Amino acid sequence: MTMKEDLSLIKRYPIVEYLERKGIKPVRRTPAYALYRSPLREETHPSFKVDTEKNLWIDYAEGRGGSIIDLCMRLENCTLSEAICRLGQTTSFDTTCNNVEPSKEKAYSSNGSIKPLKEKMANGTRRLIEVSDTLPPPLQEYLTKVRCINLVKAIPFLKCISYEVRGRRYEAIGFANLSGGYELRNDKTFKGTVVPKDITPVFENKPQPVCLFEGFMDFLSFLSMKEEVNNRCLVINSVSNIGRSISYLNNHQVSSIRTFLDNDDAGRRATQELIRAGFKVEDMSVHYGNFKDLNEYHVSRVREQQKKLEKAPKTNNKPKQVKLKIR
Repeated sequence: MTMKEDLSLIKRYPIVEYLERKGIKPVRRTPAYALYRSPLREETHPSFKVDTEKNLWIDYAEGRGGSIIDLCMRLENCTLSEAICRLGQTTSFDTTCNNVEPSKEKAYSSNGSIKPLKEKMANGTRRLIEVSDTLPPPLQEYLTKVRCINLVKAIPFLKCISYEVRGRRYEAIGFANLSGGYELRNDKTFKGTVVPKDITPVFENKPQPVCLFEGFMDFLSFLSMKEEVNNRCLVINSVSNIGRSISYLNNHQVSSIRTFLDNDDAGRRATQELIRAGFKVEDMSVHYGNFKDLNEYHVSRVREQQKKLEKAPKTNNKPKQVKLKIR
């Protein structure tokens, strides 16, 4: 069977049944559609609809939708290949997939404390073993050499999470959120979440405007670029958390925001949602318009500085920190 045929089979697997397996039940069901409270965020009024005839979903609150594969990627916070692999296993299709094995990871919380993790991680197959303050050398090198992160500034926000998959042990970088979950990264390609997924407020005692970041690598880049952070920060950990972010900002009487979101359609939609919600928004992505996100911009500037230092005559002076010129 070809990969194209595999995908066709997976896309025919009923979304309603996929959600049912996750314990997500519709609020209303008709022969043509099923209506849910969105599984992508907390909400009171149902705005998530599944067309059972076409087997497609749409989230009216976000204006986004797609196939069961798109939903799996959003709901389980995984890549396209991981979604195909997981759905292939779920639907008992003989789907070929290249499993990307997670490596080493870590975690932190906004106030320095660590909330207890659940025994099982997001897809139920990763078993938590240990949370450590010591980040292994491969992950330190990934942060400093690949992401150009100032490790001294980043370490207070990171821990090493050890977990087990099919009897094998792995470690990963983790970044804690408000509900005790973690955003996970390793030094290769793994990217995941320890549920529950949530936002991460940082420096809550500092004044407005609030600097809002899409992911924690962008936040760590910001820390690395600034000598001192003088504003409150909020890492939303996914544009799917924009509704939750708006609720948090409103509850904390925030009126002014600087957004450091990705230069893509999702980032632009999230910025517009914040504007429509009544916040005074300064879109900082205009300062790194030629780059995918703030981290890519930061890495480019560090690389340029390194090249200049290599060409310059050798002195005993230490290289200057590459600072963030934008506010």
